[in-house]
Amino acid sequence: MSKQDILVWIDDHAAEFTDMAKQIWDNPEVGYTERFASSLQASALEKEGFRITRNIGEVSTAFIAEYGSGKPIIGIMGEYDALPGLSQEVGFAESPIVAGGPGHGCGHNLLGTAGVEAAFALKQRMDAEGLAGTIRYYGCPAEELLSGKTYMARAGAFDDLDSVLTWHPGTFNMTANISMQALTAVEFFFSGRTAHAAGAPHLGRSALDAVELMNVGANYLREHVPDGSRIHYQITNGGLAPNIVPDKASVYYFLRGKNRPAVDHLLERLIKVAQGAAMMTETTVEWAIRAGCYDTLPNMALNDLMHAQAELAGPMSFTEEEEKFAEQLRGSIHPSVLEAGSAMAPTKENLPTGFFNLKKTYGMSIGGSSDIGDASWIVPMGQIMTTCAPAGVQVHTWQATAAFGSSIGMKGMHYAAKLMALSAYDLLLNVDGIIEKAKAEFAASTKGTAYKAGIPMDVKPPYHKEAVPAG
Repeated sequence: MSKQDILVWIDDHAAEFTDMAKQIWDNPEVGYTERFASSLQASALEKEGFRITRNIGEVSTAFIAEYGSGKPIIGIMGEYDALPGLSQEVGFAESPIVAGGPGHGCGHNLLGTAGVEAAFALKQRMDAEGLAGTIRYYGCPAEELLSGKTYMARAGAFDDLDSVLTWHPGTFNMTANISMQALTAVEFFFSGRTAHAAGAPHLGRSALDAVELMNVGANYLREHVPDGSRIHYQITNGGLAPNIVPDKASVYYFLRGKNRPAVDHLLERLIKVAQGAAMMTETTVEWAIRAGCYDTLPNMALNDLMHAQAELAGPMSFTEEEEKFAEQLRGSIHPSVLEAGSAMAPTKENLPTGFFNLKKTYGMSIGGSSDIGDASWIVPMGQIMTTCAPAGVQVHTWQATAAFGSSIGMKGMHYAAKLMALSAYDLLLNVDGIIEKAKAEFAASTKGTAYKAGIPMDVKPPYHKEAVPAG
């Protein structure tokens, strides 16, 4: 009955974690500023008897909560950062709580809280059964900036784990047998010479000209990169006034590719484009790495383990009121967007309740990126998604913020906590040699490649004012 006890405990204590997730949703904080969320979770874990280590990787809002001792060491990853500009009430019409304010449009209020919930439930069974081993909850900041876990990984935070589990709010329940792209975020700073744009333009050396020429060069580069690569940019400084030749200008680039070497090579080529632009305009250029995460490496052994727990946990269920809200929220989405967002779902339900092991997607790469990729190249990682929003809702939208603050999002969170806790229990007991199976698959997938952080050692975690939101 041990695993059934985990489910009963989570059901009995669901209200506590619903409250935690709602508090974080009510107090959204963007990357590297998540003081409320990290303190709320760390304090709750410490009160429960977990040992807390803060300031992981020199990031003030990163922490590790640990319970037990010895092997195996099983990790559960959580996140809690919000997105700028996505403040929204729980409703089916756009209505920001704070105009222009941040909001949890990616559901990280749920993501981290489910990890805490699973760690609590597992701790109860360890105490009741005298189980050996160690469980860790990782409080991970700034996932939306694609760098929080990279700083943690660079500091060795995941090195001694035997396995790690995570999840993400979604629009149906599935194993994440997909890979997201590696990414490097880099900002280029051009310096020239100011002058009066009408009276003495010949005396100026325009840093903005250099930025624009670099962007033209980058756009031509797009034709000559591997399929699936992505190059996108934002001008972060275009000068002060039209009649002043700008001596300072900057541009921020995201480079995505199939894997870390592909992105590293793309960066080398982009730097040459920047240097060429500087030469053409008689300016100088410097650059700074802002993020450098790996592609995600699925582990089928762990994903299958997480899928297997769905039979014991049973299917999700939603009330008539929740179904009505889902239909109304879907009605606010443009039909073309709704169709595209619903295309991958294996069911036509507005709120899918079954759990799907989509093995046909294994190895498929999607366009997004996440710093969970760094952990997946250090230790075998299992990942699932659960129904926290209606089918067709896109993350990073106000509709997602509304759903992730609703009872729909909370139900998906508790379901994820159950599947992670049940899976971690099996890992602690190493049922059917699951740890060795996961490690053997990991070794075959990595082919002996050693992890090396994509953010150089001399780059320190950014202050929030320097951080630029990602997706």
